[in-house]
Amino acid sequence: MQEKKHKLDLEVQYPDTRLEQEITAQMLQRWVEAALLGPAELSIRFVDAGEGQALNRQYRGKDYATNVLTFAYNEGEDLGEDDPTQADIILCTDVLMREAQEQGKTVEEHAAHLVVHGVLHAQGYDHEHDEEAEEMEQFERDIMEVLGYPDPYSE
Repeated sequence: MQEKKHKLDLEVQYPDTRLEQEITAQMLQRWVEAALLGPAELSIRFVDAGEGQALNRQYRGKDYATNVLTFAYNEGEDLGEDDPTQADIILCTDVLMREAQEQGKTVEEHAAHLVVHGVLHAQGYDHEHDEEAEEMEQFERDIMEVLGYPDPYSE
């Protein structure tokens, strides 16, 4: 989407190592860069269902593991052009792998979509209301197309 590459400080953590060989830091960097609208300091962490559930329960009050959680630390702040978006993006390996199988997608395709989705959340995009959801989903489709992946919302 963006011709200009934005400054990115990306940390990748694999406490759940199951996808470490399949979803590499280089792939994650490419996916994140495609979704960036400005500079960012991000971490992406792959966790198992237990940690995913604990985080979702503690921070969202929902007692189940979800596919992606985004913790945006400067959300709602008026960032200057050079101020980085700061966020942690948590991917639950168990949910990601199960959903990919259920949806007939490769783990790579689904992981790419969840990373793009999480990065957009980190930058203030949301899907709480229909109009916001449509805008965010279209942006995700456009980014995934640029990355060479199919429409994540097609059945």
